[in-house]
Amino acid sequence: MLSFEKKDIFAKFAAPSGEPAERRIEIRTNPVTGRTARITLSRIAETEKGTDVLPSPPPDAQDTYTCPFCRPQVEAKTPRCISEISSSGCLIQGESRLFPNLFPYGSYSALSLFDNRHFVEIGTASLSSYTDCFINCRNYLRSVLKYDCRAVYMAITQNHLPSAGGSLVHPHLQINADRIAGNHHRFLKQRAECYFKESGQYLFSDYLRHEKEDGTRYIGNTGDWEWMAAFAPEGFFEIWGILPNIMSLREVGSPVWNALAQGVVNAQKFYRSINRNGYNLGILAVEEPSGCLELRCVLIVRSNYAAWVRNDHTGFELMLGDMATFTLPEKTAETARPFWKKEK
Repeated sequence: MLSFEKKDIFAKFAAPSGEPAERRIEIRTNPVTGRTARITLSRIAETEKGTDVLPSPPPDAQDTYTCPFCRPQVEAKTPRCISEISSSGCLIQGESRLFPNLFPYGSYSALSLFDNRHFVEIGTASLSSYTDCFINCRNYLRSVLKYDCRAVYMAITQNHLPSAGGSLVHPHLQINADRIAGNHHRFLKQRAECYFKESGQYLFSDYLRHEKEDGTRYIGNTGDWEWMAAFAPEGFFEIWGILPNIMSLREVGSPVWNALAQGVVNAQKFYRSINRNGYNLGILAVEEPSGCLELRCVLIVRSNYAAWVRNDHTGFELMLGDMATFTLPEKTAETARPFWKKEK
């Protein structure tokens, strides 16, 4: 069974005043990966530079004339799908337009635009724009697998603003499908299969069951998607959405994509309320008939895209491999819940 393990360690030193001081650090073990994360509780009250207010829009927020994703230049400046995947060269769903990535990361790498708005501040996107964009991704992945049945390792991601790795501010999702698994695909596939073999249960369903019973990190639901703060976060204010008992992106219907879009917009509004303007999103799938890996959407805040703001990954994370955050997941869930309740 899954183990939600916490341990406290203490740092003792003499304060600048000469008085003895002690600081608690909480170390949690991720029940899914076994990786440890550290919560440096002494920094909870620290005011992070650049987060007292929402930063101003990026310098190129109005630069629609040179953006290759804005109309009308999107027609001439973006590549076309091969005919076996799309006879028209691109996929259209509502206002969303999908086409191959000019700088691909894999065999079937694509981008899905939301609409023609060049810059959309976090927490202000329309629900329909996200729904159309997600459905467009699903339709593309269906076409890819029909063309190449071995390209089963699939992902949908988002990098909102340069602080999250985005190269253009025009909002879009990245889609990838490959025959070769990424590290997280490979690990999660093996972990889900081993867990099912040992327990007869699905990994993320059991994780969800525990979190709903515990309640301290559970946030709420949007349709079939269940949302919670990650027990052992590997990013700041990390939120998970779990779709229990569903293994395939290709089989998810429009109402479920709409429910996912609602959860993502809720999370964005929460992030906006704490004056963060950049974030990452990721959904992984292994499209095999006998798969055990359920769908999960992960969202994490990144350092603000603003002048002189400190990056959220330091040498500790990069060299030691433990993420160090400052806020308890239980507090993240507490402050995020109102953004789900408003939709009921």
